[in-house]
Amino acid sequence: MSVGQTKDAGWQIGVSKTIGRSAEEVWDFITSPEGVAIWLGEGVTVQPEPGVEYETADGIRGETRSFREMDRIRLTWQPTGWSHETTLQLAVRASGPGKAMLRIHQERLANAAEREQQRRHWQGVLTELITALA
Repeated sequence: MSVGQTKDAGWQIGVSKTIGRSAEEVWDFITSPEGVAIWLGEGVTVQPEPGVEYETADGIRGETRSFREMDRIRLTWQPTGWSHETTLQLAVRASGPGKAMLRIHQERLANAAEREQQRRHWQGVLTELITALA
């Protein structure tokens, strides 16, 4: 198998960064309206109940799969024009006093090209989130 390809989840990508903020601060931000607008899109809030659907102002749609407070958010993610949905997860972990790791993981991507496109996308999103937290 190629880099980024799994037996069960198709193509996947993960990006992460340690941030000089507590896990609580990072979690509070990524679940706030400002944070959600950066990583998911304008016009939605992430609901903690599984099965709740969303659609952003840009037409990205999906539903909440799981929401574990102070841990992770898992949802389906499908932009306009894609014929398939993917699974997106944001996770926060404490990584020392006043530091947290933020990880974005996406699986069920169609192919290597889509994986590379999404790798660049999520790296940019991670940079935006860190800048907004500063």
